[in-house]
Amino acid sequence: MRLSFIISIGIAFLFSSCTPSSSPENTEETPEPTMGFEEYNPTSTLVVPEHRVISAKYPFVDVHSHQYKMPNQDLSEVVASMDSLNMGVMVNLSGRGFRRVGQQFDVNGHDYLVNSVKKVTDSYPNRFVVFTNISFIGIGNEGWTEEAVKGLEDDVKAGAKGLKIYKSLGFGVNDVDGNRVPVDDERLDAIWGKCGELGIPVLIHSADPKSFWDPMDADNERWLELKTHPRRQRSDDDPAPWQQIIDEQHHVFEKHPNTIFINAHMGWYANNLGKLGELMDKYPNMYAGIGAVIAELGRQPRNAKKFFEKYQDRVLFGKDAWHPEEYPTYFRVLETDDEYFPYYKKYHAFWHMYGLDLSDEVLRKLYYKNALNIIPDIDKSLFPG
Repeated sequence: MRLSFIISIGIAFLFSSCTPSSSPENTEETPEPTMGFEEYNPTSTLVVPEHRVISAKYPFVDVHSHQYKMPNQDLSEVVASMDSLNMGVMVNLSGRGFRRVGQQFDVNGHDYLVNSVKKVTDSYPNRFVVFTNISFIGIGNEGWTEEAVKGLEDDVKAGAKGLKIYKSLGFGVNDVDGNRVPVDDERLDAIWGKCGELGIPVLIHSADPKSFWDPMDADNERWLELKTHPRRQRSDDDPAPWQQIIDEQHHVFEKHPNTIFINAHMGWYANNLGKLGELMDKYPNMYAGIGAVIAELGRQPRNAKKFFEKYQDRVLFGKDAWHPEEYPTYFRVLETDDEYFPYYKKYHAFWHMYGLDLSDEVLRKLYYKNALNIIPDIDKSLFPG
């Protein structure tokens, strides 16, 4: 009996030691919800000198801006924002605006351009420059090229100071037979040539960042942008390989050495300035606009500064989307030596940036001198000597 009692006590103790206790110390904690990359956006604890630049050090020409409703627009609010930023002149690349034609968008006609210029002339004649655009509707029809060239000439006579080419050329522009129109299509050669004859620059946007064509996986720097903007994802047959579109653009530069081209977004080589430098050397008629790529420059301050110093005569300030509150980030990158500060859109750049601390000589050329050299009839009295 005594032995049985001892065995029973032992078995009871064994089971009690193996059974989880209900005490707080031994309760298994419920795991916290997993945080995704989209939500993770920590506030930096780094304490370093900061120089918030609200307005540019020098008056500047923004060579890459858009006012889509200029003929009917009250420009006073725009000018007030320009003054606060120290913007001397805005180049409105959307001189013809947009309209819907069937299932696609197209630019408006000559009258819209005329009314855009009239709005500027009647209100702020020296603060805006208007570029025209090309309608590609009907390309492939007999006489299309001649008509397009005539339209360009008429727009320039009406006051247009340049030509803006949207990325739809090379993307969604098809001819009357349904074929993709490449950027270097021979039916466009007369247009590029005419711009050279007229002495007006062509600001051209071709393709998009190369990462939009890359697999959307953990190695893609633009993963978050593609997740939040899935329509930006591309492939070799939607509409064509990235390198093919880029090469088509470069072929245009090569075929038309007497025409000045402003390569929008630094030709999508702001993340490879060595390659961009090779292109600058190869195509002396190509200038580089910095619109929408400041985050690429800000993460490589020493390399970018060397690039701007070497090609200081062929770089142009541009912002692209008209959001006045975003300009100070550009000024801070270009003018200061600040360290580790954020971009304003995480889906564009999840990294932090550093100031290039460009010299006054380079800043003047970037901000206004180079633009004055290639865009006709800008009021030089708005800018220092």
